[in-house]
Amino acid sequence: MNNLIHTATKNKGRRTYLPLFFILLSFVFLQACSTSTGSENPAAAPQSLPVITLSSQPVTTYQEFSATLEGSKDIEIRPQVDGQLTEIYVDEGDLVKEGQRLFKINDREYTQQFNNAKASVAAAKANLAYAEIEVAKLSPLVANKVISEVQLKSAKAAQLAAEANVAQAEAMLESARINLDYTVVRAPAEGYIGRIPFKTGSLVNPSNPQALTVLSEIKNVFVYFSMSESEFLRFKEEASGNSVIEKIDSLPPVELVLADGSFYPKKGKVELVSGQFDNSMGAITFRAVFPNADRLLRSGSTGRIRIPRIRTAALTVPQEATFNLQDKIFVFAVGSDNKVVSKPLTISGKSGTSYLVESGLSPGDKIVYSGLDRLQDGSAITPMFVSIDSLKTIGSL
Repeated sequence: MNNLIHTATKNKGRRTYLPLFFILLSFVFLQACSTSTGSENPAAAPQSLPVITLSSQPVTTYQEFSATLEGSKDIEIRPQVDGQLTEIYVDEGDLVKEGQRLFKINDREYTQQFNNAKASVAAAKANLAYAEIEVAKLSPLVANKVISEVQLKSAKAAQLAAEANVAQAEAMLESARINLDYTVVRAPAEGYIGRIPFKTGSLVNPSNPQALTVLSEIKNVFVYFSMSESEFLRFKEEASGNSVIEKIDSLPPVELVLADGSFYPKKGKVELVSGQFDNSMGAITFRAVFPNADRLLRSGSTGRIRIPRIRTAALTVPQEATFNLQDKIFVFAVGSDNKVVSKPLTISGKSGTSYLVESGLSPGDKIVYSGLDRLQDGSAITPMFVSIDSLKTIGSL
């Protein structure tokens, strides 16, 4: 009996310690597995990213200015005589040639004045003829001393007066002819007709505040744009030449960007600058001339002038290699240990799809081209050096 009790007691102790033994054994096994796994999975290798080496190169940048277009001649068409419009021969927007009829003013009054002037000329010439006959008749009588010389002098004075009357009558006739011609309003140059505010039957006269229309001659088009005072000072500093005229002459041909964003196919030339600043605008006005033989440009249109600026050496960074942070532009520069660090840039302009760097980088520096969203300061990479010319074929990684 005592042996059975002892055996039972002994087995009960084994049942008490057996679960604790297995727990400790499992913990040791898990620790061993964890240690073994860590030793078999080393740290991930640095990622491979394309890297470019920066260098200075010649680039062309552009300054853009808002511009308005005007015909080389915007001519106000006004009546030269009073009267009622009886005919309007053109419509708004028509292209007309020099000398083409535009408007007709009632000419009855002016025709009558012309006919009266013609009659006056005829009467004056008849009087002159009579005076000439008198002089011719009296001249031999004076020579033969039949009559006194006073009578001949009186006849010659009458002849001079008759000649003056003829000249005056002819002048009146020419004035009447001019007024009659003015009843037909003709185009003074080739161009496009603007708005016509008057209708047939309207009374018009030279003192009307509104013109009959505006004719825009557009074989050449003037494009006006303005520079601020600081831009003008920069222009004078950078352009070659001693005077403002020489600096304007040295400017390369300029481009015109139309309102829809397209480029006008022909280039223009800046040829004029106003003599003073507009105090209300704080700007000075320039004028560029563009050929318009195809009549693609119209007076009153708007656009933008692009003035090229050629730099012999500039440090450029592709926009794809930059990122924005708090309104600043950064790049990831690659150090000698292949670790990256973000650098802020000062940008002076753009050339195509590249930024022009004023400060923040130097020629020879290396920057990451793409994959910037995977990086942070201190990240190590495996550089894949590529040339800028080959970037178009790389694509986004």
